[in-house]
Amino acid sequence: MLKSVNNKITKSYVGYTNNLNLRLKKHNTGKGAKSTRGYKWKIIYKKRFYDKRLAMKFEYKLKKDKIIRKYLLSIN
Repeated sequence: MLKSVNNKITKSYVGYTNNLNLRLKKHNTGKGAKSTRGYKWKIIYKKRFYDKRLAMKFEYKLKKDKIIRKYLLSIN
């Protein structure tokens, strides 16, 4: 889970990747997902999975659960 670095706007992004550092670099250079362009990002939560299906299932749950997302944004 990523959080925008801009203090005026709190924005989050949740996504799956097998190369976290490269993915973060792409987001921060405007080559990542369309919704991340124009913002600088930092990692606030990561979880490792050895099965892509389980990772995608967790990603979906995290995107839908606003309570967990709000909590993670507030502590970071």
